[in-house]
This record gives sequence, structure tokens and C-alpha cells, in this order.
Amino acid sequence: EGDNITESSSNMPWYDGPTLLDALDKVSAPKRPADKSLRIPIQDVYKIGGIGTVPVGRVETGIMKPGITAQFAPSGITAEVKSCEVHHESLDEVGPGTNVGFNVKNVALKDIRRGDVASDADDNPAKGVTSFEAQIVVMNHPGKITEGYCPVIDCHTAHVACTFTSIKQKLNRQTGKIVEENPKFLQNGDAAIVTLEPSKPLCVEPFAEYPPLGRFTIRDMKQTVAVGVVKSTTKAESA
Repeated sequence: EGDNITESSSNMPWYDGPTLLDALDKVSAPKRPADKSLRIPIQDVYKIGGIGTVPVGRVETGIMKPGITAQFAPSGITAEVKSCEVHHESLDEVGPGTNVGFNVKNVALKDIRRGDVASDADDNPAKGVTSFEAQIVVMNHPGKITEGYCPVIDCHTAHVACTFTSIKQKLNRQTGKIVEENPKFLQNGDAAIVTLEPSKPLCVEPFAEYPPLGRFTIRDMKQTVAVGVVKSTTKAESA
């Protein structure tokens, strides 16, 4: 049966709000970040006979369209986008939140890999980072985290080991205020500002600018030991 689903019910005199259907109708769609620069973390790369190399990923910010020059970070490889397909249908432009497959010219399958980030070479392209500063919260680590600790970071589709090169500040989790400068170690429940250095090229962005590329989890011993957001990055010059 169900009361108050599509029309108001006399069985619920105490409730004077909208029906379920009315409430759903009033929900406004989230604003997609289409006005930002293009960022597509690559999930997979396929070689399709007669078409060529097709990277696939979700458009996180910006607009993907055929004809642009795509730049892949952290490798710095550029290639012209010949076509964009969503569910086997060619489209002239693809906005945020959509998984897209796009065909690129003159790029070998092995040149692009999962964890790369595609962007528009002419509009603030993505770059690899040599290090980044992050705010983390330690959730589930059995011991103490010190400088030199090297767990795996999962950020968007990338999966790269990173070293804690410095633990700058320990923070109060509730207020965000600094509790201790340059602490010797971190343990469960601690929040901190740390500097991380990837062991191989990695592309991340500050959380404030590109949220999907600025959130990460820290994994070790087959479990999530901490989570964090990227505060700032040191871009690799060569990329």
C-alpha cells in the first residue's frame, strides 16, 4: 500500500509535509563542474581494430569534445582526439559525470595506462607532481607512522606508493587548529599535515580546485589505514 507516496494520506494527520513524489520533484540537480579545465582519470585503455587506441574514463571536470589536443599526465604525451563515444554513440561533447571512450591519434596502447589523467593541452593541462602536501586522518594503523613510511596511495584511478617525507603539523580533528609542530610520529585518530613523495610519476590536484583528483586513501597491509585530501602540489617541470 504505502501512505503519503503520491498523495497525502488521512492515516497520517501528524504529518503536514510534502508527499514522497513532491519531495523528489523539489530536489535540485547538483551543479556539474563543466566550467573548470578538463580532467579525465583513465580507467582502461583499449585497442579497437579499425579505430585505434581508445582510453576510457569518467569526465570529472570540464567538457570533452572531438578535435581538442589531449595531454596525458604524468607522461606529458599529447594526441588529437578524433571522436568521443558514450555507450557506443558518438557525441560532439561530453560533460562531467559521464564515462567516455575517446579515440586518440598516433598513440600506442602502452603509452597510456590506468591512473593517467587526460586534459586539454591548451587549457591548464594536468601535470605530474614530484611531491604534494596533504591533510590526513589516521584511522586504522596498528603502530606509529613516522617519516620514511611508504604505503600505497589510491587517488582517482591511480595506485602509487608514496613516502612520508615530512610530518609538518598535528591538528585537532574537531577545530583544525595546530596542536604540535613537526611531531615525531602519528597514530590512530591523529589528523596531520604531511608531505608525500610518489615513488613513480603521479598526477594529483589540490582538493579545493579539483575535488575528485584531490581525495585519496592510504592503504597498507590490505586495509585502509588513513584518508586525506591534497592541499597543494609541486608540479614536475619536465611533464
